[in-house]
Amino acid sequence: MALLELLAPAGGMPQLKAALRFGADAVYGALPAFGLRAFAGNFTWEELERALKYTHGLGKKFYLTLNILPYQDEMDSLRETARRAAEMGVDAALVSDLGAFLMLRRCVPSLPLHISTQANTLNAEAAKFYFEKGAQRVVLARELSLRRIGELRKALPKALEMEAFAHGAMCMSYSGRCMLSDHLTGRGGNRGACAQPCRWEYVLEEKKRPGEYWPIEEDARGTYLLSAYDLNMLSHLPEMLAAGIASLKIEGRMKTEYYVATVVGAYRRAVDALRKSEEEYRALLPELEGELLKASHRAFNTGFYFGPPSPMAGAAGFTQEMEYVARVEDWRDGYAFLTLKNRFYVGDTLELLSPRGVFPFEVKEIVLCDTGERADTVSIAGQRVRLPLPYPAGEGDFLRGPNRNHAGAK
Repeated sequence: MALLELLAPAGGMPQLKAALRFGADAVYGALPAFGLRAFAGNFTWEELERALKYTHGLGKKFYLTLNILPYQDEMDSLRETARRAAEMGVDAALVSDLGAFLMLRRCVPSLPLHISTQANTLNAEAAKFYFEKGAQRVVLARELSLRRIGELRKALPKALEMEAFAHGAMCMSYSGRCMLSDHLTGRGGNRGACAQPCRWEYVLEEKKRPGEYWPIEEDARGTYLLSAYDLNMLSHLPEMLAAGIASLKIEGRMKTEYYVATVVGAYRRAVDALRKSEEEYRALLPELEGELLKASHRAFNTGFYFGPPSPMAGAAGFTQEMEYVARVEDWRDGYAFLTLKNRFYVGDTLELLSPRGVFPFEVKEIVLCDTGERADTVSIAGQRVRLPLPYPAGEGDFLRGPNRNHAGAK
């Protein structure tokens, strides 16, 4: 089968390391300027240099997001940012603005360019225009079905790669082009500062009855008129491959390293199984779909890939069946040395999340690294502890436990 690139979000260095450790072929991230996630950790120039060295040392790729819609007075700075990034060895830059694309292609010819989903590429004429002007890849508009993507692939030059989202948060607006945040908060979604007002809880007020509020559509969690479902295409990878998609993109540059590790790990195992046989992939799916429920998510659907999504909106807030309790810093002589994230107790059944898979175990004892004292529970984030762990583990693996606030928790 053709090789699918697994592309993961890197909001900062911890997420980048988690993505690459758990199997991403490439990551995408931003500098403080010109990306569309202004409130992600992002990378300084010094951090970007370290990130590129780390990524390339593993034989993998780093794509820089420069997909803001720039004003004229920002074009010179955008050009110089791209020039410096190219000199540092960034593998490609993502752009959405046509003027920015043409300027960078002319002024920084050594930098491969990918066309962002914000450019809303829906048809072959648009894709071929970008290709003829020097684009290497198009990230397809999220509103395309797999049938239409397959037709698009047949009409395009083989050298033009197609990338598409496979997992993560979806935007209520057209491929992310939205002014709602600008109007309600003054924070521009197309400037990387979206406040996500589509996720807020809304009610109706009748003009002649001020102060009387009516729910629009209500469940136990509240009212979420505009909140889009999260995308989940894990069980449809063969269809994405058949449509000619070369890169599977996971959304989430605002997400934690634990989220990145969980989702990337599940998709990595799915892609590897599919490379062996579709039967092996299908057999593994129930376990991997269960994995996705252990990371923070809204209700899932398949977006526009099989036609207009039903439902499009109404997804309530986040839920997850398990929570991140500790990061593994070292493992030796049968003990894991950990940095604590959330409380757990002696007697809890935890899971080791590693690139090799998921391994449950019971906590037999907890030892405080600073004092050597034993404890029945620990709860201070950042505290260093050790405990017996019957499975080999490595730095950057995670321990997780039952989310006691989850609706299904006992």
